[in-house]
Amino acid sequence: MDTNYLVAVLSDRIQAESAYTLLEQQGLPLKKVTILGRGYKTADEFGLIDPNEVARKQAKLMAIWLIPFGFLAGIGFSLTTNLHTFAWAGEIGDRLISGLLGAFGGTMGSIFIGGGGGIAFGTGDALPYRNRINAGKYLIVVEGSQLLLQQATTILRKFDLENIKTYTDMYQ
Repeated sequence: MDTNYLVAVLSDRIQAESAYTLLEQQGLPLKKVTILGRGYKTADEFGLIDPNEVARKQAKLMAIWLIPFGFLAGIGFSLTTNLHTFAWAGEIGDRLISGLLGAFGGTMGSIFIGGGGGIAFGTGDALPYRNRINAGKYLIVVEGSQLLLQQATTILRKFDLENIKTYTDMYQ
């Protein structure tokens, strides 16, 4: 089942509390309304994903298969091309050094592609919202049906909002 969210960004605590109070007065269920910001729920408590944590997990997962693959690819390349780049190390040493360089390439791939890609592409709007909370802004999050979100949007538009956006999470 889809979960719908409305996220509104307010510039200060007074506006956030006023908006929360008005939502309450208009009959919105308070268990569906959350304030995020200093003195209220944090981004972590609410579940906004930390992009750095996602990147670390993705880099570790990629390293599990990229490092051994790189090692084998390095040895395979050395055997296929019959280049003796590290002839001073002997035949076995040459192959092992080639494998280690391949494993190093796999490590770099997991860090730069897995980790960097996680930060660059895996964050959605979580990072901008985290940055706004860190800058002293407040978020009002309303969770519920489309009808509830429309009602909340009408109420919240009475305030000086920096941003308001709705989301549908199809994986809950």
